[in-house]
Amino acid sequence: MKWLLLAFIVVPAAEIMLLLYSGNTIGIMPTLLLILLTGVGGAYLAKRQGFKAFVDLRDRMGTLEAPGNAVIDGICIFFGGILLIMPGFITDIAGLLLLFNGPRNVIRPFIVRWIYKKMKQGKIVIR
Repeated sequence: MKWLLLAFIVVPAAEIMLLLYSGNTIGIMPTLLLILLTGVGGAYLAKRQGFKAFVDLRDRMGTLEAPGNAVIDGICIFFGGILLIMPGFITDIAGLLLLFNGPRNVIRPFIVRWIYKKMKQGKIVIR
C-alpha cells in the first residue's frame, strides 16, 4: 500500500515540480526537447539492451542453464524502458539506471531476496 502512495502521488508531484522548475530555469522549449530526447534515446537504449538480454536468455535456455539473472535483467530493462518513455526527470534517471549493468548488479540481490521471500510465503511457486 505504501508503494502505491509513492508511485501515484509523491513521484508525479515531484516530477511536476521539477518540470516547472526546469521550465522556469532553462526555458520551456529546452525542457520539452530534453524530455523528447530522453524518451527517444531511452527507447533506443531499451531496445538494444532488451535484445541483448533476450539473446542471453535464449543462450542459457539452449544450454539448459538456469536463466535466473537473464530473466531479472530482462524485467529490469523492461521497467527501465517504461520509465524512460514516461515524461519527467526522476523517472528518466531511474530508467537509465535500470538499463545499465552496473546499477542492475546492485539491484539484483534485492530482487532475488524479494523473490525468495515470496517463495517461502507460498506466493510464488516455481515448478
